[in-house]
Amino acid sequence: MLLSDHLGDCLAPCTFACPAQMDIPLMLRQIVAGDFEDAIETVKNDIALPAVLGRICPAPCEKTCRRRGADAEVAICRLKRFVADEDLEGEQRHIPMRAPDSGKQVAIIGAGPTGLAAAYYLLRQGHGCVIFDENDQPGGRLHQETDEQTLPRDILRADIEPILTLGAELHTDSRVDDKASLDDLRSDFDAVLIAAGASAIDQAESWGLPLTKRGIQVRKETYETDLEGTFAAGCAIRSKAMVVRSVADGKEAAVAIDQYLCGKPVTGPSKPFNTRIGRLESGELSQFVAGAGNAPLSQPAGGPTAGYSPEEAIKQAARCLHCDCRALESCKLRKYAAIYEADPRHYDTVRRTFHLDLRHPDVIFEPGKCIDCGLCIEMARTGGEALGLTFIGRGFNVRVGVPFDGSTADALQKAAAACVAACPTAALSLR
Repeated sequence: MLLSDHLGDCLAPCTFACPAQMDIPLMLRQIVAGDFEDAIETVKNDIALPAVLGRICPAPCEKTCRRRGADAEVAICRLKRFVADEDLEGEQRHIPMRAPDSGKQVAIIGAGPTGLAAAYYLLRQGHGCVIFDENDQPGGRLHQETDEQTLPRDILRADIEPILTLGAELHTDSRVDDKASLDDLRSDFDAVLIAAGASAIDQAESWGLPLTKRGIQVRKETYETDLEGTFAAGCAIRSKAMVVRSVADGKEAAVAIDQYLCGKPVTGPSKPFNTRIGRLESGELSQFVAGAGNAPLSQPAGGPTAGYSPEEAIKQAARCLHCDCRALESCKLRKYAAIYEADPRHYDTVRRTFHLDLRHPDVIFEPGKCIDCGLCIEMARTGGEALGLTFIGRGFNVRVGVPFDGSTADALQKAAAACVAACPTAALSLR
């Protein structure tokens, strides 16, 4: 019942549209704050080749950006490129921590986007990775599908470098073209990932793997083939896919392979709990826009092929409407909804109207997220607020508000921080 009356997105629409499920709003907030090192860490939590994708991704995330309905979408892809380029040009590249050596070894067939991404995430989990590729250099389809102007080869090499630094062993000019070769890998390694792109489909019969209309047959959630300990992902199972989808496949397959290597049930990546506002009603978009920067969407001053300067990036990132929850990791409603597997759509109700109260200089109030627990009312009272907060209305329509139609700025002059800390759903949050 609490969820049926709750109005808010846990995850932003752009995150859902991203095949890699990258935390885009967090990256944008980190850019605004000038925390570029934190921003590249956020990006590489989900995208192993950010400088590449910052240049060639078709940006499905931007197509679902809410700001697009007001003036223009946020330049997510260019901002991802900015963060990646800052890392490339910095004195110290971002190399993530690697877990202690697990003693397990994974053979990866194919050094394209899927194989490289899988290696990146498996290495972070402490597993050894040996990549076999029939070509003389890594990158796979990126060499055939892009030119030097679109994707400079020095940028591609630089994006691959951290994966090798983490410990990936690369064997070029190496073909795995028959069942005996595949069986040798299965015998010598603890797991095998087939990530050789569409060419793997032609090899599937010789490997003894069944095919679907699109590619090698796998279990959808786990990327497992019919061969024990053998997985397949990317264009090997899809025939065609966006590069970002291939990179996402590599990350997701790595999760399943890690589960297999650790002796856990192989279930693949978990799906985060989420509530969604859905289609906005008339006037609601302006509420979102009111809390965001007012700069127009612009290309880099150096032209379309150039990257943003730090000043440009900060202005562009500030255009984000912050559609995701401001307390994504700490929201107690989300925590218990996930534990009890509650369904936000169980009760079919008329949803509230989205409203963003920005009248307080330090606090944002989103009434739609309030569950009427009354904690903020008590914190304001014990904090000595002269006006404070109160319950308004009766029954199911009762709401927390400011007495006498006052503003939150009037109501919370002393206890604002305490009220924010007590709020279980981020209905009250700091700017």
